[in-house]
Amino acid sequence: MSEDVVDLPKIAILGAGSMGRAILSGLLGPRARVEGGIVVTNRSAQAAASFAGTEGVTALATEDDPGANRTAVAGAGIVLVAVKPAMVPDLLAEIADAVESDAIVVSVAAGVTVARFEELLPASVAVVRSMPNTPAVVGRAVTGVSAGTRSTPDQVALVRRLFETVGTVVEVPESQLDALSTISGSGPAYVFLLIEQLTAAAVAKGFTPEQAGELVTGTFIGSAYLLEASDKTPTELRIQVTSPKGTTERAVAVLQDADLESVFTRATDAALARARELAAG
Repeated sequence: MSEDVVDLPKIAILGAGSMGRAILSGLLGPRARVEGGIVVTNRSAQAAASFAGTEGVTALATEDDPGANRTAVAGAGIVLVAVKPAMVPDLLAEIADAVESDAIVVSVAAGVTVARFEELLPASVAVVRSMPNTPAVVGRAVTGVSAGTRSTPDQVALVRRLFETVGTVVEVPESQLDALSTISGSGPAYVFLLIEQLTAAAVAKGFTPEQAGELVTGTFIGSAYLLEASDKTPTELRIQVTSPKGTTERAVAVLQDADLESVFTRATDAALARARELAAG
């Protein structure tokens, strides 16, 4: 993650839902300087009103102004498309003749290919596809970024710097982006599921839900910080805490007998199959 301040052109965020808002939080933080301001769009006036008083942000609602998306992209050097995947084709058709000829359109829509974006936008407009995850809300995202056929290395680098305002960035070919989504994109859900299950096990052993939550959440957070601070691999850290013939060794043996490797392979394969279904429409 870069700690330098990135200078960015005017930005339009089309679809300020949870991910759009998370990215916006990074753009409003100390690591970004946005010349020309940020325009966000929502469908409802109520959602747009929630941005009232946010310095540097103009919020528009298509409920009030059907041309809000076209207004937002006028003059924007970067356009973030953060609507639901099914809404992307209609949105791109709507803004195609309003988006700046030298703009970078960044997809945050799962399963929608670069080819689909490039098909619906003018030939001069660069497209970069991205896959952030929900820890963007707290500035700890892992975002996958893939170049389009019309994007230059400098344009991709600018998009990378944008996403570094909310975490770390991994550049991959688009052919790997759906697979990346099954790891880092869906990954927080896997972690939360493990926390749920270990918390339930703690409650079953007589701890109150509050105690169980404190024990399990604290353990996951502490372990993640330890991994981040250590020069050891996860395997080395696991072995370090697993005393020979001790209680942890016995527990880990049960987990290994459950063939977690196969479980995670099947789970991520299922997510990848769904991503390909979405891409196929």
